[in-house]
Amino acid sequence: MDVHYTLVRIYLFICRHYQGRLAAIAQRQSNNNDPDFTDKEVLTIYLFGLFKKRTTVNGIYEYVDDHFSDWFPDLPSYQSYNRRLNRLNRLNAVFPPLVERALEHIDSEETRAIMLRIADSMPIMMAKGQRASQATVASEQIADVGYCSSKDTFYHGVKLHVIAEKRSDTLPLLDRVGLTPGSKNDLQAARLVLPAIEGGVLCGDKAYCDGPLKERLAEDQNLALLTPIKKEKGQKTLSAADTLYSEAVSRLRQPIESLFSWIDEKTEIQCASKVRSYRGLLVHVFGRLTAAMLILALNP
Repeated sequence: MDVHYTLVRIYLFICRHYQGRLAAIAQRQSNNNDPDFTDKEVLTIYLFGLFKKRTTVNGIYEYVDDHFSDWFPDLPSYQSYNRRLNRLNRLNAVFPPLVERALEHIDSEETRAIMLRIADSMPIMMAKGQRASQATVASEQIADVGYCSSKDTFYHGVKLHVIAEKRSDTLPLLDRVGLTPGSKNDLQAARLVLPAIEGGVLCGDKAYCDGPLKERLAEDQNLALLTPIKKEKGQKTLSAADTLYSEAVSRLRQPIESLFSWIDEKTEIQCASKVRSYRGLLVHVFGRLTAAMLILALNP
């Protein structure tokens, strides 16, 4: 897709949806509440830069300043742009609704018919290894020390919890998204949204195993919770039938792992080492989710 066409489409997307309630959320409470360089331009540049695989605010700014300065004649200095994005106003609160708006541009009729959902989480790391225990960014609001088993490392940060709707032969779509401290158990996080899910099938890994919960969801919400089978205490191996069942559930779950890998490849969402504030963390996570869903929407 032509790069200028992409920029225009992103700007039109922002203009269409950044109005009314969203604009009121981020409105500047000062005499300078209508700057020449608009919030729509701030958002457009950030999302466009992520489209072009510039994954730091500085890299995004330099790319636009070098190649598109004539498109943004009022572009301020990098320091001013960074403050506008991460600190001065509340643009971080705009990104979650923009994720929803981007999803509306993706055809999801197939997912509604299937009603097969997958639950999982991935770490957003602001510091890892030995630095994890010393980091303090956003620790008063949400971040703490968690453990990432796939990378075998401790990290300071948060978990991004996702319930996604499975689609045939393509990436699943986000259905529900939330952030918790890095130490939060996946099942504890899922319990917050499970009451709002009715019908169909929900697949999760062993972290979601809970026999009484499965029975209650099936009886009260017509929701089948499928998880691999855990070994009983002292049990060394699973039976052949239990092994086959667990492998089948794991195959059903595989698309959400592909979704996480794809989002991280496109936006480097898991690496948040440049984040310096709670607001910056929200911009990092939900801004990149918005960019990823726009990539799906604009490049079907």
